[in-house]
Amino acid sequence: IDPSRLELEITEGVLVENVDVVTRKLQKMNQLGVRISVDDFGTGYSSLSYLKQFPIDKLKIDRAFVKDMPHADDGVIASSIIALSDALGITVIAEGVETQAQLDLLSEFGCEQYQGFFYSRPISAEAFAQLLEKEGDVDQALSQSYLR
Repeated sequence: IDPSRLELEITEGVLVENVDVVTRKLQKMNQLGVRISVDDFGTGYSSLSYLKQFPIDKLKIDRAFVKDMPHADDGVIASSIIALSDALGITVIAEGVETQAQLDLLSEFGCEQYQGFFYSRPISAEAFAQLLEKEGDVDQALSQSYLR
């Protein structure tokens, strides 16, 4: 496949295991055009230096910072991650979006990509294949069904 169509998702823990080796490997993948996404950002070994040190294309805000929105201070953390990512040119995706209120608040903060039960429960490979057949295009299927 075209490497630019591939996005690898890693956890923060992977970033700290062997920083020099991880840096080299991520830079090589980046040079090939592979995109790197950091899953569950903010829950592990978060260090803002990682955002500068590693070639990261996307941060996924952990659902722990979304689940109690809009009734808790979690919105402050989510909006801060979104603002920081925007300033650094990093795309953000909010995980665990389950309600319209959460979606609306995240949208106000400037988050443009979401995933969670609000859109769909996890589906099997077969069901996804059927979705692709129905939609006729991977990008179209994803944008309509899973990302907004």
